[in-house]
Amino acid sequence: MPIYTKTGDKGKTSLFDGTRVLKSNKRIEALGTVDELNSILGVVIANVRKPEKMIKNELENVQHDLFEIGGSLAVSGPMPVTGLGKRTGEFEKSIDMMTKKLPELYQFILPGGSVAGALIHQARTVCRRAERQLVSLMQKESIDKETIVYMNRLSDLLFTMARYVNHKGRKKEIVWRKK
Repeated sequence: MPIYTKTGDKGKTSLFDGTRVLKSNKRIEALGTVDELNSILGVVIANVRKPEKMIKNELENVQHDLFEIGGSLAVSGPMPVTGLGKRTGEFEKSIDMMTKKLPELYQFILPGGSVAGALIHQARTVCRRAERQLVSLMQKESIDKETIVYMNRLSDLLFTMARYVNHKGRKKEIVWRKK
């Protein structure tokens, strides 16, 4: 069976329930950004060194979560994603564990460091965009509110992971300096 269906050639796509919507629909925008985040995490995983297996494992779990979130967005109306609250709590524990091993942060830092660290920072910014799009969607349609909390905490986790990977790789954080 070919990958192309030609059903989207006129700028519309189908949700799982068969509803046809414009590809510029807020739900499709949010779904596409969640998919983009998932793809970037695949690149991150490919670039994280073997000693950081904990990071790879967690990011693979996040990829699975993002597929669940994408599935919930691909239907009209709210579709709860089970376990997001639990995952948010797990993120907080991981953030606390990594933060204990990092130097305290008193200033803004520039995204960068190692390739993996820079890519995790990029994933964090895409996560923030997805979160903004979900909030925008939430103002017009009903969505699972735990998804917003999850994405907010995920961006915190990604920020901490970027710092952690750079710290473990002995990459110095560059402090932002005001001109």
